[in-house]
Amino acid sequence: MSAAAELLETPSGPFAHPALFYRDDQEYLEGTVPFVREGLAAGEPVAVAVPGDRLRMVRDALGDAADTVRLLDMREAGRNPGRIIPGVLRAFADAHPAGQRVRIVGEPVWAGRSATEYPACVQHEALINAAFRGRTVTILCPYDAVRLPAHVLADAHATHPTVIPAGARPARASEAYAPDAVVARYNEPLPPAADAMTFPFVAGSLPSARHAASDEGRRLGLTGVALEDLALATAELTTNSVVHGGGSGVLRIWAEDGHVLCEVRDGGRMTDPLAGRRPPSRDQRGGRGLLMVNLIADLVRVHTGDGGTTIRCWFSR
Repeated sequence: MSAAAELLETPSGPFAHPALFYRDDQEYLEGTVPFVREGLAAGEPVAVAVPGDRLRMVRDALGDAADTVRLLDMREAGRNPGRIIPGVLRAFADAHPAGQRVRIVGEPVWAGRSATEYPACVQHEALINAAFRGRTVTILCPYDAVRLPAHVLADAHATHPTVIPAGARPARASEAYAPDAVVARYNEPLPPAADAMTFPFVAGSLPSARHAASDEGRRLGLTGVALEDLALATAELTTNSVVHGGGSGVLRIWAEDGHVLCEVRDGGRMTDPLAGRRPPSRDQRGGRGLLMVNLIADLVRVHTGDGGTTIRCWFSR
């Protein structure tokens, strides 16, 4: 039995979220492949969402059994960490009957994630615990103990209630587990935009804000679907500001490091840390704006506090 599988027998509740630390390819496969095979043997649905190079290793190690596993390249499916819970984890878990054990290997943090992306990654890992509380799901998250910085490994202990140390030693409870503190710590003010097109808006100027964003996005090099996504994100975020953020806000658009960025600031405060990360219920009316932005943007960062809320999203040129 793998160390991750042992967690299914603990009395801590139906949801398990272990971090698996590995130092090389062998430890990676020893930690993930038995976990997958044990799930398949038990008749449990299994998904593996990891970066492409790791995905190929797991697929090859599984052989014919890989055909019965949902395989996703996390570099694509989880490019924006904000879409992983609704678009990857919940999408897979919710497709199966309530109460049926579901297993997922998810690796949202890998060497090469940028410093700009990382706060969204670690907040995602912390929020998994709230998003799946009480669900019959196990999400195993591998961490490269050699290539990832020390602060990233420390954060993994804070966002996972159990950890599996490198070297296939038994799983143990994390003494540093504090997901709410992690979400708060990475609720960082975003650096100011340089040379941005700035458009203050109110309810009556929402159409003009969308047109201004499209015109500026086109001028900065966006075309096709990316330009349409920028316009849609602008419409959703500015409408949310008018409805929930005090009736007005400021839109900014600019280019940076191969992306066009869209930022909306308003005077409201977000109180739900899972906003934009829950799939809507079938009978839900409204509440889909930030979820839509998470699903179409390459990255979304949020800062909220007493002074208001800033939502910034990135679109590749």
